[in-house]
Amino acid sequence: MSDSETARFFLSLVLLLIGALGGGHLFERLKMPRVIGEIAGGIVLGPSVLGTISPEAHEWLFAAFPAQSALLTAFYWFGLVLLMFTAGFKVQAEGGGAAGRIVIALVVGALMIPFVLGYASASLFADTQRGDPFAFKLVMGIAAAVTSIPVISRIFLDLGLMGTPFARNVIGAATIQDLILWTILAVATAVQHGEAASAAGIGRVVAITLGFVLASLFFAPAVVRALRRWMIGKFSEAPFTGYTMLLCLIFVAGASLLNVNIVFAALVAGLVMARFPSRHLAPVKQHIADIAIWFFVPIYFALVGQRLNLAHEFDAGLTVLFIGMSTTIKLVSCTLAARAADCDWARALDYGVSMNTRGGPGIVLASVAYAAGIIDGRMFTALVLASILTSFATGLWLRWRLVRNPKVFAGLAGSPAE
Repeated sequence: MSDSETARFFLSLVLLLIGALGGGHLFERLKMPRVIGEIAGGIVLGPSVLGTISPEAHEWLFAAFPAQSALLTAFYWFGLVLLMFTAGFKVQAEGGGAAGRIVIALVVGALMIPFVLGYASASLFADTQRGDPFAFKLVMGIAAAVTSIPVISRIFLDLGLMGTPFARNVIGAATIQDLILWTILAVATAVQHGEAASAAGIGRVVAITLGFVLASLFFAPAVVRALRRWMIGKFSEAPFTGYTMLLCLIFVAGASLLNVNIVFAALVAGLVMARFPSRHLAPVKQHIADIAIWFFVPIYFALVGQRLNLAHEFDAGLTVLFIGMSTTIKLVSCTLAARAADCDWARALDYGVSMNTRGGPGIVLASVAYAAGIIDGRMFTALVLASILTSFATGLWLRWRLVRNPKVFAGLAGSPAE
């Protein structure tokens, strides 16, 4: 790259980070999920706003030379990998202590029923399909069922609910659910890339993915434990941070060689690290999370917003149909499932609303499916907007419930199952 191209690339990164951090800060002040503000910052800098007001300025900043798109895409994927890696850190701790009965009910109501109905209704959105029909149906099933652990966790933290049985049950169910859905997404991308063109091929992809997970969760910890014993006392926190990042990249690189979805691999790497709660690794995990959450992940979400072209790829009818249908399916099925587990109607509805939070994973799904060529720009836009609006709605609902009764989620109130 020439000096002018390098300067323009760094200027684009600076603007994306400023837009993401500024938007996130503003939305936090408004008591809304930070991720929505980070995406909003990217929308302002993208074709939806800046590109409409001044196409020349948008092109000068973000398409100044052919390699700029590839460089920004590298930041996009690295931010996505770190988002899933750090999410894996927190899954085990935040989902601990969940009640088995209600969690099973939520998994059935929030995963199985929405996935089946989303898969079956994919034909309603067939004109947004770009790739393999089976891969598209799998993506639509996932889109109807996905729940955001990072966003719902942040909402619980902001509202002081993280220590409640309600929060533990939601996160415990979402953890099981999303692990299954990421496995299905790995199959969908493999099908799209021609690696699973038959039933035998699909079985091979599933077997490789499950083998990767089992080897990671049962054998990798032993290797990490041995390395940790060797390294403790020889290295400070800074080298530990570098080696932990190296572990994440090893998982991602190994997964790519095995044709396992790299986003799923990053989550598994985070789950492996979550099994080591030692005092030596706790600050290392926090360092990585801080770097990810305040630098790479905001750039990722800003790039998601920057890729949205609301002026040309926003289909109001399609978006309303998808959000209305998927939200109704998940809200009703999850509420009824919680009610069947002996929750009263008010608490069951709280579970239904909370499990409908799609947030980051919904956006990740949109990103992966769009990059793989499974969906078109209109469905990408619909999935991202669904993630934003459902996250916003959950925050408003839980805050309203607390305003009406500050102790509504305390202790065992409202649900014998808790």
